Amino acid sequence: MPRKADSIPQEPVERLVQLRDVLVETWTANDAMNQLLLAHLDPRAWREPLPGKRPGGRTIGAIFAHLHNARVNWLRRNAPHLRCPAMLDPYRCSIAEVKAALLKSATQTTRMLADALSDSPRRRITHFTRDSWMPTWPAGGTMFAYMFSHEAHHRGQIVMLAHQLGYRLPAKAWGGIWQWEKLWRAQGFTTKPR
Repeated sequence: MPRKADSIPQEPVERLVQLRDVLVETWTANDAMNQLLLAHLDPRAWREPLPGKRPGGRTIGAIFAHLHNARVNWLRRNAPHLRCPAMLDPYRCSIAEVKAALLKSATQTTRMLADALSDSPRRRITHFTRDSWMPTWPAGGTMFAYMFSHEAHHRGQIVMLAHQLGYRLPAKAWGGIWQWEKLWRAQGFTTKPR
């Protein structure tokens, strides 16, 4: 029985290079998901107090600022040689400021991940520290998984809060974050998710 082209075994190094490339592409698409939500979010939801009896908690605007600020923290701790964008005030930043800041921090964290996942003997990022009270991990797949999971968690909060606050995002936003082929094309990648 003939084998499909994608089932032909690849050299181990080639597979690792492909995996690294896929993770870096996925991180790039990750920010496109954030930008998609920002583009379709009703501005009235940005500072709307959270539903419920207890005051407090992050507003949608504060959650988006937290995504950027977490990236800046990761850059400062793990890639001090890269230029860090400024932190955002989670209670004063505008949608436009967050959009621009996320683009800057996405560019630098993509550079950080590409270096961390590299097999180059000259790579500069060999460890990942999430914050001062957290253990340090070797830079690699777990680093990527933590960063991506952190952002996906908060995207879920944003979609849920917008709905609870009465500003439900349109299907092209909440559904668009799952259209990875479109996200890949929009980023100019020549391959599909793989």
